[in-house]
Amino acid sequence: MTETTPRRTSLYDEHVKLGARMVPFAGYDMPVQYPSGIIAEHNWTRSNAGLFDVSHMGQCVISGSDFQTVAKAMERLVPADVLGLAPRQQRYSQLLSDDGGTLDDLMITRHEQDGLLYVVVNAGRKEHDYDWIEARLPRGMTLRPLDGLALVALQGPKAEAVLAKHVPQITVLPFMHSGDALIGGIKAQVSRSGYTGEDGFEISVANADAPRLWTLLLSDPLVKPVGLGARDSLRLEAGLCLYGHELDETISPVEAELVWSIAKRRRTEGGFIGADRVQRELAGGVSRRRVGIRPEGRAPAREGAPITDSAGREIGKVTSGGFGPTAGGPIAMGYVEADAASPGTRINLIVRGQALPAEIVKLPFIPNRFKR
Repeated sequence: MTETTPRRTSLYDEHVKLGARMVPFAGYDMPVQYPSGIIAEHNWTRSNAGLFDVSHMGQCVISGSDFQTVAKAMERLVPADVLGLAPRQQRYSQLLSDDGGTLDDLMITRHEQDGLLYVVVNAGRKEHDYDWIEARLPRGMTLRPLDGLALVALQGPKAEAVLAKHVPQITVLPFMHSGDALIGGIKAQVSRSGYTGEDGFEISVANADAPRLWTLLLSDPLVKPVGLGARDSLRLEAGLCLYGHELDETISPVEAELVWSIAKRRRTEGGFIGADRVQRELAGGVSRRRVGIRPEGRAPAREGAPITDSAGREIGKVTSGGFGPTAGGPIAMGYVEADAASPGTRINLIVRGQALPAEIVKLPFIPNRFKR
């Protein structure tokens, strides 16, 4: 394989057997859809349980002498409250640059083994993130990529019922917590989390065991495979950021409406890379904000479409857009000037040179159904 040849997850052959349309994504050959199509996969996940291959994501462990040491070191790199994590608890956060832009978003879990954090980063940023984190860890701490692991997501209102057939105790696993499990004899780490707006689980297993786990879960009539296309429409309806769209190195978590992920203690104390901008924006406001957008009619607005006010002045851009099957029409997210960000504000989206009327709306487009 050459540097330009997409890599393959340990489930590549399973996708091909199922007739998936494979596309290059974040350096990997990934399934964008299966024969049933994106809308059918989206709707199945909303009503039953969808199974996703997310093995392209970066899994790693950051280790130190004890939890306090590793948590304090991590708090210098992210604005989340890492010290407050209970064993097996998980938090969403961001890596920020010195000027407060977002380098990536990530999930951090306190491992039950003392001195270990389990971290999942985005596929297209993992090498960057590993190098960036490792260069800023104090002496005696290490980052170890877990390249031998696969990751699958089982998402939807029936996900718990499916997994409970193999792991009965999974029903008491709280949202944003993880635990060890045996699924059909396969050793796994299971977290109650996901990126669809539905209840569900992310399951980390050895690459060698991934095909057997995939086949086992798909043998349940409540489960169908889902590709990247529906994964995107599901997270868009859920109002969730995608790195490279709603987040990039110019956008702060305050602008992105992610202040909820920054603990009050961290907002006050600072002490993390990028804190100066975050604290300044919290105190003085921002010039732009992430918003939800409902276009009128049936034409969707895609990434990059200019957003204008009623006078035709450009006030922002669309970052993600498409058809929301559950929302029942076109939906989008984007950034607009802060004084135009209130729900109910009338705007226009410039699509193929035409001004299409739209309205700023609250996010998410449909209620999230995480099991809290």
